[in-house]
Amino acid sequence: MGGNIKGRSAPNTLVALARRPALRNLAGGRRGAFTALTLASYPALLAAAVWPLPATFAVLVPLSYAAEAALPGRAAGALSRAHLGATVRFLSRETAAVVLLARLAPGRPLWFAALAAGLFLFHGLRAVQTWLAEHVDRRHNQMPVVTRNIELPALRIPPAPPRALLTWRGARLLHLDALAVVPAAATAPLGLGWTGVAGAVAALVLEITAVVALLAHARRARHLGDRRRVLAAVDDWVAAYRPEVVMYFSGPVTAVYQATMWLGTLERITPRTLVVLRDRPLATALGTTTLPVVCIPSSVDLMNFRALDGVRVALFPANVGNNIHMLRVPGVRSVFIGHGDSDKEASFNPYTKVYDEVWVAGPAGRDRYLRAQVGVRDEAVEEVGRPQLAEVSRTSPYAEGAAPHRTVLYAPTWEGWSDDLFHSSLVAMGPAIVRALLDRRVRVIYKPHPLTGHRSPAARAAHRKITALLQESAGMSHVVVTGRKPSLYECFNEADVLVSDISSVVSDFVASGKPYVVANVAGLPADRFRERYPAAGAAYLLGPDLAELPDILRRLDVPGEDDMAAARRALRAYLLGADHPDPLARFEEAVRRAAARAEARARSLGLEALAPSARD
Repeated sequence: MGGNIKGRSAPNTLVALARRPALRNLAGGRRGAFTALTLASYPALLAAAVWPLPATFAVLVPLSYAAEAALPGRAAGALSRAHLGATVRFLSRETAAVVLLARLAPGRPLWFAALAAGLFLFHGLRAVQTWLAEHVDRRHNQMPVVTRNIELPALRIPPAPPRALLTWRGARLLHLDALAVVPAAATAPLGLGWTGVAGAVAALVLEITAVVALLAHARRARHLGDRRRVLAAVDDWVAAYRPEVVMYFSGPVTAVYQATMWLGTLERITPRTLVVLRDRPLATALGTTTLPVVCIPSSVDLMNFRALDGVRVALFPANVGNNIHMLRVPGVRSVFIGHGDSDKEASFNPYTKVYDEVWVAGPAGRDRYLRAQVGVRDEAVEEVGRPQLAEVSRTSPYAEGAAPHRTVLYAPTWEGWSDDLFHSSLVAMGPAIVRALLDRRVRVIYKPHPLTGHRSPAARAAHRKITALLQESAGMSHVVVTGRKPSLYECFNEADVLVSDISSVVSDFVASGKPYVVANVAGLPADRFRERYPAAGAAYLLGPDLAELPDILRRLDVPGEDDMAAARRALRAYLLGADHPDPLARFEEAVRRAAARAEARARSLGLEALAPSARD
């Protein structure tokens, strides 16, 4: 009985170990090979040192460093979770080098003792340098508030240290030990133990230099550690600026386009506008603007930021949880402006009922909320047009004879946060659409949604496939757009036809008056699809088998056969509102009306002392 228990316990233990995520992640493919090579190099080094086999050791050392350099990040993380992190591994190699010197010169302990002492000091200084780098980084890059387009002379913010001085810290500094270990290994067969010591001294000199530089930067930036002083300086500047309107945004960097699209509009209106961000990475990711920008990550700091008390209108491009910290400010009129009108569920989210007002482009937006019955009152909806669309052209280089080929813009939406919101054609139809377009000898601009592949591996795979198809297609200047430039509207102006999904891209493209094709991913009957998605009312519909595409492209090549031209003209006003008055003027007037309502409410609440007019 006892033998059976023992016989089963070892395999069970191994199975349990194998099931640990940290160890299971090491297996398989290239990652497993590099992990095995890295792990095997350390006992091999120790064995060569103890034997001693100096020539073998000299060969193994560069191989060990190379294996470390090639180790995939996920494998390195798994090793760290298994308590075999970089520090342990590098210390193992250093120990082997010291042992080798001790074995080769047993009667002369000076060099291996000096090498051991040098490496010990190296790690001590590494800890000091890492702490200082993190300290200075916090002072410069993690202040309680980040600003753009705001001058703060009272803070006397010193120049930031070189980036390398801040980023070369922690595990990255371990590689400096190569200055000691590599010479020690290379010259060990020759009995030149001093070379390793010289390398250790060189590493120490570099670290001491970095520590001295960091100490100087820490001294100059020490006053930036005073949170109250930093916040007060920014608060004073904003109070003097007296913003009447804020655009408030929070979210991941991948969603920053939702705020960026409004910057140009807000720069052109008269009321003083401030951009308030809540997530530190957004401060640098936000597009170019002349507006003052403050990023206040802490909710406590935001709620105590008194300069916002005079704000009368808060504009929200996105529905996120952090909005609550601005929604709670008394006397501020909350307005949801969204980041594009579409027939997707995001454009009639039940969250939207928390705002005082909901601004939409045209009557379609109002009807969308009425149909959805999500609690948004009809009187809360304002039709303000789409000021951003002023830059959208109604022609194209091909139409003007300036380009030899027709251009088709394929701009699929992303996969959504759940399968219920999966409107994207990318996975089911994307590669086939692009192949069909390439067969028709048209130029293709492919601009996927910024969040493409965020949730779905299949979407990422389809995106890669489309990119490869366009890169492999010769004889045409196809374009894959995954960055900020060219912008969506610049792509509109290049295109003769749009192929897209149910999204705000379709609604915005209607402003161009040019033909567009909407993917009917589910293969719904045409009348049912158009009824469900009014933005497709003037679209050519494309089913899952793409059977309609050849006829659509043929019709667009023949003058007078574009059957949907009249429908597009009618749909434009329904989706985007009337052309007159100018959408920018309508938007500014809506801002002024919202501010007046906020002013009236502030007086009724006894907050008139906080109003901007009271501080003029």
